[in-house]
Amino acid sequence: MPDRRTLPLGRLALAAAAVALVVFIVLLGVLNPPRKDGVSTDRLGPEQGEQVADYLARAKASLDGTDTADRWALVSFTEALVPEQLPQHSGGMRISQVLYQVSIPRVQTPLVAVPVPRGDEAAVSSAEAAAWLLPRIVADQRAAGINALSAARLRSGCACAVGLVLRGPLDGLRNLATQNGIRAVQALPSDATAGRFGVVPLLPDQVDIVRPGPDDGEVPDR
Repeated sequence: MPDRRTLPLGRLALAAAAVALVVFIVLLGVLNPPRKDGVSTDRLGPEQGEQVADYLARAKASLDGTDTADRWALVSFTEALVPEQLPQHSGGMRISQVLYQVSIPRVQTPLVAVPVPRGDEAAVSSAEAAAWLLPRIVADQRAAGINALSAARLRSGCACAVGLVLRGPLDGLRNLATQNGIRAVQALPSDATAGRFGVVPLLPDQVDIVRPGPDDGEVPDR
């Protein structure tokens, strides 16, 4: 029969071993932290309150480099386009998203980002998808009227495309930035991961400072 006096010593040994194991696991985590999966905090587009001139300079600087890796990039236009004009404003590169915003004087309207598969036809036909992506459940009657009007204008083929998200190399993006109708092209680092960065285009009517426009105008019926 075992000596009862040895039982506490055994328990102490087990407890000490458990503590040592926990300490080992913690140290292992400190010495070998989990590797981050790509870039998760990037953003394409200007910040609220940023000077437009500063953003334009920042976007231009993002195209510096000599590597040939494809990058995610935001293209902002000098004026909103109809969907049929989108392919000629992509520089022949892969269009990943089309950004739409219906312009109504002195009324804030939602920005809609439409993911598109490869091929120009998908981009040209993306306005209908943008109309469907507008929120159906809204807080008040004004918001409902804005969304209904936005959907109707998108379905009619309005000049409401305000930007593109592209995938292409730096030299192609630099060439695109010099074309007529292109206001800014901003690229992310080459290790940026799809779906893990924010996108807000520089709107054509943002001239001095990036900030929301007034929202005191009447919403027209159509």
